[in-house]
Amino acid sequence: MLARIKTFLKASQFKYEKTYIRPMMVPQHVYVLRFGKKKLNNRLIAKYSHSWTGRLKIDEIDLRLHGQHNPRVFQDENELLKYLASHILTDDGRERYAKVRKAAEREHVGE
Repeated sequence: MLARIKTFLKASQFKYEKTYIRPMMVPQHVYVLRFGKKKLNNRLIAKYSHSWTGRLKIDEIDLRLHGQHNPRVFQDENELLKYLASHILTDDGRERYAKVRKAAEREHVGE
């Protein structure tokens, strides 16, 4: 889940830690990804459910950078990647991410 986000974080030299939460009272599952360069002070919360065919369906992605109180809400992974690339990366990080993304696309097409 969120493989492109993890690829982005690895290419940008961010450390991350993932946890899974299954709340008892709501039908949604929650996936929490904490990340950062030195401290894990940024948080990505993905709320998802399963469709009747068993596929994962992302309902909402919340991003809290540096302990924000009001999260930024995204509907899909593409919007989130655009936001992260424009707000977090330096020029070196953008170039490194572009190389890693191209290599991942070539690998995915070759399967």
